[in-house]
Amino acid sequence: MTGFGQAVLNRGDTNICVEVKSLNSKFLDLTLRLPKVFVEKELELRNFITERLERGKVSLSIDYQQTGKVEIRQTYNRDLFVAYYAELKKLADRVMAPSYDIIFSIALNSPDVIQGNGKEELDPTEWEKVNALIGEAIQNFDKFRLAEGKSLEERLIQYIASIQTSLSKVEELDPKRIEKTRSRIKGSVTDFFGNEGFDTNRLEQEIIFYIEKLDIHEERVRLKTHLDYFLKVLADKQSNGKKLGFIAQEIGREINTIGSKANDAEMQKHVVTMKEELEKIKEQLNNVV
Repeated sequence: MTGFGQAVLNRGDTNICVEVKSLNSKFLDLTLRLPKVFVEKELELRNFITERLERGKVSLSIDYQQTGKVEIRQTYNRDLFVAYYAELKKLADRVMAPSYDIIFSIALNSPDVIQGNGKEELDPTEWEKVNALIGEAIQNFDKFRLAEGKSLEERLIQYIASIQTSLSKVEELDPKRIEKTRSRIKGSVTDFFGNEGFDTNRLEQEIIFYIEKLDIHEERVRLKTHLDYFLKVLADKQSNGKKLGFIAQEIGREINTIGSKANDAEMQKHVVTMKEELEKIKEQLNNVV
């Protein structure tokens, strides 16, 4: 399910912005964008988010800026630099080099002149601020998804109601369809053989056998049961996206069977409508966790 959540802190010389975004995905695909100072917390963050979010292509980004005084974390061995520079200058004079410009760069990058790796150390107090913002951003993210989920639930209920309406129309047409089928077969046989050219009892048995193959009573009952169960699972507070997907498959089976047995143009129209609504349901279920 798509979602978005943000939390911001602007205090003194620190500006922090945490954003959580997600797109539809069958599995949890998590991407973290962290400042270097928080890299050591990546595993902790992944575990925390995995516990809170079940699936989706999730992206969490932290923008961390300090606007106070700049602290130099890199130092230089001055005595060693001067020694390197002096020795290099002697070599340059010996070969009568025209300039000393490059000597400075060579001496500066000589072994052990630059000390410290410039690595920022994580301030526990700052991490507490960031961690609190991450929790707030995920809460806002959940609120966004709940609002979207409510809207999605309403659409799914509408689609199910539409299928139920079409099913009712099918139930109304079913007795008429059977009678039309019986009359059509008898009429065709009479036209072909005449009134005395066939065994009436035998014909009636064959018609009954044929109509039994077209019977959709069981499919109608099962379809109605699946529709009711879909609504029941949808109303459950627990996450049931996969279960809804399985129920939708069963709904599709019953609709297809009714369509294959219908043998009636008017009934087929309602079957097509049910299939269209079911496709909408399947498309929306990609957004359900």
